[in-house]
Amino acid sequence: MGSASRESLAAVAQQLGNTTEAGVAGELLQAAGHMRSSRSLAAALAKPVAEQEKTDFVNGLFKTLSRNAREILVAATVRRWSNPEELVSGVESLAVRAVAVNAQHLDEELHAAAEVVDSSHGLELNLGSKLIAAPLKAQLAKKVFGEKVSDSALRIIAHFVAYPAGRKLSVALREAAHTAAFQNGYVLAEVAVASKLDETRAARLQEALSKIAEQPVKLQTVIDPTLVGGVRVKLANEIIDGSISARLANLRLQLAG
Repeated sequence: MGSASRESLAAVAQQLGNTTEAGVAGELLQAAGHMRSSRSLAAALAKPVAEQEKTDFVNGLFKTLSRNAREILVAATVRRWSNPEELVSGVESLAVRAVAVNAQHLDEELHAAAEVVDSSHGLELNLGSKLIAAPLKAQLAKKVFGEKVSDSALRIIAHFVAYPAGRKLSVALREAAHTAAFQNGYVLAEVAVASKLDETRAARLQEALSKIAEQPVKLQTVIDPTLVGGVRVKLANEIIDGSISARLANLRLQLAG
């Protein structure tokens, strides 16, 4: 996101606070879906106009939504965004945050769903197909994940399936997982290991990463036998690769040189 969009998102997220009104997250996703379906609508909502004019426009356009949801949408659309796409992404982020307030394990569910998608090329193709109508893809998502995740997580998954906006589904789900974690006060660290970490090693790694991030870190561990040994960590936008496979690859490069 551009700096203007980041500032706007942070401001509206603060206004969102710890709202617990049922259905707000779903309503925000519904609004984001309308924006995804119409570029002209997203452009109109992102266009800088007088605050009262934008308030009247949003309230009229989304009059079937709850007052709380409309207030959040007004707060978002009266602010400056780098472009319409980032406004829509911001509304999606606010929806995920609204769910996370009452769902402490939302990040785990979304990350696990991303792993399921990555593990099945056929599933990824079907859920990401442009030849399948959005409602049908949403139904497929509910069939695949319906018994594996909560209703709140399923609503988010179905949204990103229906409105990919050029994103890989697994990438969108991981971004949503990080957003949920941030809302609940910690950073996600994606940890790949050749075999399961014991509790002592996991605790030490978590403590070390928390010091690097300067805030609490939660580990999301994935078993990857191709690493041979060691650990590969993705923390925010940084990758720390201490796996044996990486060391061997570096050694091969040195020998080749």
